[in-house]
Amino acid sequence: MQKSMKPFPGKGPIPSFTTLSSIAVIVGIVVGTGIFRLPPIVAGHSANEFQFLFFWLAGGIVCLLGALCYAELASSKPDAGGEYHFLRQGFGPALGFLFSWGRMTVIQTGSIALAAFILGDYASLLLNLGEYSSAIYAALTVILLTGINIMGTKHSRKIQMVFTSLIVLVIIAVSVSGLVSVPSATPAETVQANGEGSIFSQGAAGLAMIFVLLTYGGWNEAAYLSGELINVRKNIIKVLITGIGVITGLYILVNTAYLHVLGLEKLKASETVGADLTGEIFGPAGSIIVTFIIIVAALSTANATIITGARTNYALGRDFKLFNFIGSWNTSKNTPVNALLLQGFITLFLIGLGAWSKTAVETMVDYTAPVFWFFMLLTTITLFIFRYRYSKEDLPYKVPLYPVIPLLFLASCGYMLYSSLTFTGTGALIGSLFLIAGIPVYILSRTRKNKS
Repeated sequence: MQKSMKPFPGKGPIPSFTTLSSIAVIVGIVVGTGIFRLPPIVAGHSANEFQFLFFWLAGGIVCLLGALCYAELASSKPDAGGEYHFLRQGFGPALGFLFSWGRMTVIQTGSIALAAFILGDYASLLLNLGEYSSAIYAALTVILLTGINIMGTKHSRKIQMVFTSLIVLVIIAVSVSGLVSVPSATPAETVQANGEGSIFSQGAAGLAMIFVLLTYGGWNEAAYLSGELINVRKNIIKVLITGIGVITGLYILVNTAYLHVLGLEKLKASETVGADLTGEIFGPAGSIIVTFIIIVAALSTANATIITGARTNYALGRDFKLFNFIGSWNTSKNTPVNALLLQGFITLFLIGLGAWSKTAVETMVDYTAPVFWFFMLLTTITLFIFRYRYSKEDLPYKVPLYPVIPLLFLASCGYMLYSSLTFTGTGALIGSLFLIAGIPVYILSRTRKNKS
């Protein structure tokens, strides 16, 4: 039996996240800019309005299955390292290190940079700062939010509550306004006789679900707050179930508004669906409204991702001597200052690359998908490992209908991994190379440990 990895004595996280503030972080990460960009792509692989909404409901169900599995893992093994801790305990330090490496260098930092760039694009519509306006706004956003997090968890937690409350209220207001307005769209065309775009067409459902679940991405970040959640054994299931319930409700609400105002065919053709929706409802003022919405959503996503991303870096430094400079925890501010600084530096580097070549940031969306689903699949397998290794009577929460629900989610992860590898191509290769680059770093860290 492996021993639990413990933080440095007296320097670990102090439980300070309430159930409500943790839900705000999860909703803040998930409900971001994706809901204003990806629905047209999902609509393009939908035969009719019912199928379009079904995909969004199915996304919520898949996430719910995963949440039930993660609740057992997080309640039985609460740790600021989240999935890193589960993988390290289940498979050993090598896999845990590779996951944390990929998350630190690509997944989290890329997500922060992407959200910051989207903010920069829309902020530039209000006040353009020149050729590199988006990059300047993106860099300032990362510096500002990282600084707030360094000031202390209390400050970052409060500002996340504000961001999340604003984006939820605005989405509800715009969606309800759309639903009560007179629809301007014509009814969607019926499915063609050859079955193109039908629910049974090859690849259509897989492609649609890639983008649906990308829009839902981030609910698993609750695992990284398990080390700071008050009464985690009791409250983690509340955080996950409530968070996913809120997110699913918001997504179905706003997508119903898209259909009501624009119709399926116009939705498919839209490149700025948020602007098109608000333009139909509010007229010319709609562009200003959607700009505000997306800026708030990007701030919410970036801040919440900064909060959880730094926790993985902290756990990496705590467990590997090569990175022990990020394994310290500032107890007076209850935040991993060095981990935040390193994360901010890497993100600024990515923003610099994005300013030089915007395709670099866009590529991140592609190459993170296979890596993300690969590690989520392995994380789910750890649930079976822990059930076999430890007494199930010691578990504060047990996933219902075991092993059916974990197997269903495992199958979903496998299908999404297959789909993302099939449809990402070069992006998947780039992501794999970034991940593989962590192998010699891990070997170096083990060599230094053996010499010391």
